[in-house]
Amino acid sequence: MTELRLFNSLTRQLETFTPVHAGEARIYTCGPTVYNYPHIGNMRAYVFADTLGRVLSYEGYKLTHVINITDVGHLTDDADAGEDKMEKMAAEKAQSIWDIARHYTEAYWADIKALNIRQPAHWSIATDYVPQMIDYAKSIADKHCYELESGLYFDTSTVAHYGALARAKTEDGEGRIEEVEGKRNAADFAIWRKTPAGETRQMEWDSPWGKGAPGWHLECSVMSEALLGLPFDIHTGGIDHREIHHPNEIAQNQARCGSNHSGARFWMHNNFLIERSGKMSKSSCEFLRVQLLIDKGFHPLAYRLMCLQAHYRSELEFSWEGLQAAFVRLKRMVMGVANLKSRHAELVPESIVPKAPMVQADTWTLKQVQGNVAPILSAPLKDFVAAATDDLNTAIAITALETVLGLKKVDVAQQLATIADMDKVLGLNLMTLTRQDLRVRPKAATITEEDIENALAARKEARAAKDFAKSDAIRDDLIAKGVEVMDGDPLGWDWKLDI
Repeated sequence: MTELRLFNSLTRQLETFTPVHAGEARIYTCGPTVYNYPHIGNMRAYVFADTLGRVLSYEGYKLTHVINITDVGHLTDDADAGEDKMEKMAAEKAQSIWDIARHYTEAYWADIKALNIRQPAHWSIATDYVPQMIDYAKSIADKHCYELESGLYFDTSTVAHYGALARAKTEDGEGRIEEVEGKRNAADFAIWRKTPAGETRQMEWDSPWGKGAPGWHLECSVMSEALLGLPFDIHTGGIDHREIHHPNEIAQNQARCGSNHSGARFWMHNNFLIERSGKMSKSSCEFLRVQLLIDKGFHPLAYRLMCLQAHYRSELEFSWEGLQAAFVRLKRMVMGVANLKSRHAELVPESIVPKAPMVQADTWTLKQVQGNVAPILSAPLKDFVAAATDDLNTAIAITALETVLGLKKVDVAQQLATIADMDKVLGLNLMTLTRQDLRVRPKAATITEEDIENALAARKEARAAKDFAKSDAIRDDLIAKGVEVMDGDPLGWDWKLDI
């Protein structure tokens, strides 16, 4: 194993990863609240967590990854105020809250699949753990909690160094906490919310503190302990969780296990995706979803590549031009791999190595390639591993892969095996994606790919016959239908739909 260094938000420094259990890596990732579709900024967190898991797997650790599904308890203000997001959406749509949860969970899972994010070991559903949440709250209530009319509150003064993760005293993290009459400290938070008198919730349970529902922060402490044990290795989430949600988890974990236990050894956070037009907001009529990118003709892995081009701890600005540039870069990689496969097929007769297995990702592995990897390949592979294990520096890792793609006079099988090895970390499906896969038809398109290909064939015949008037007429008709004819494109892409 290469030494893996990761940035720990708890200490604000790079640290060498040493697992709690030898040879294992246990990760908990804060998942979505399934009251609406996730936007692409939300999905950046899961691309990051997936990349982390891939690097740990690449380094030889047995990975146990948990992602939770929040279907209860998350309020409309992350700072412990407002209505429950699930109850609010169910009321607005006049639907069962269980139907709402199921619909948006399935939509989230579709985005996970589209972005080639690996399935975790466990999808933990919050409502499946409510009895454990009540038991957890009971175990810490006497020493760390107090009861108000609205629910059971955690007294943050009872644990050491509350807010250290957020650096709340210097970053005004407490400024977003709801003011509730009777709270002992501004930062105190609800771990059980009573159903107000005269109201009925779709999701509510009996508890020692009255009928109600668990707080958002409680669920993650309970599920991470249940599925990973305490302590576990790494807890991930968006940087917005660093200010309130994760400090509250840590406080609960300290109350449960002692002041030296934050729950996870490492707390890791990806930075924001910035979008200037305001379409990242879920209140927007057409907010930025993965499906919207597909509807506009972009393959979703172009967005994955866009995320990987920036360090996860850096802000990433989204623009359609930036996505287009990432898409072109992905096309270059896919075509480069296709050219190498074609060269290999020419070098190795079909009678010796059938063509069919060539499209399988597991055909190209370093273990299956005969002999040692050539020095010309080992150098960029070494650079790749160094970048990946340096706090997931995927931007540098991608350039190392492109270096391998561009090499000449090297064993093609080893070259392909090296690329496949690198793509285990990047997750771009380079060994199986085809040019046809990347031709995503925009939702608004009125012309089929078959029509385009037939028109281009007719145009080619017209140009060969020097009938340039007919050739231009065909091109103009295609342009009118949203097809850009890409004469002279260095990628040889022929056309693209521009809707």
